[in-house]
Amino acid sequence: MKIIEIAFSVYGVTDLKRSRQFYEEMLGLKATKTYVKGDLGMVEYDIGTGTLSIGAGAPLFKPAAGGGVVALEVEEFDAAVRRLREHGVKFLAEPHETPVCHLVTIADPDGNLLIIHKRKLATPA
Repeated sequence: MKIIEIAFSVYGVTDLKRSRQFYEEMLGLKATKTYVKGDLGMVEYDIGTGTLSIGAGAPLFKPAAGGGVVALEVEEFDAAVRRLREHGVKFLAEPHETPVCHLVTIADPDGNLLIIHKRKLATPA
């Protein structure tokens, strides 16, 4: 078997409506596919060549605080941090810089971890 790409990542959520508000209104993602019936189902957000999904109701859609982490690349890191602070989003790790990027760790309403990330421009060797 040869794995050629990640098809999608999915976070289980307890309240699909509340989570959609977070991902769409707070993070600005646009739903590209929805499979929703009432409070159950899955919503997909295509981001570049990948897909981040949220799902509620199925046995495999259970929030797992401390489980996997999805890093979301942003165009303007400082503006993203300001927006998150203005809306009272809890920071699990304050914004910081590494040799290759800037990042901050937050959680969605169910405790699923997200990294807001900005790569530094590569410098010629």
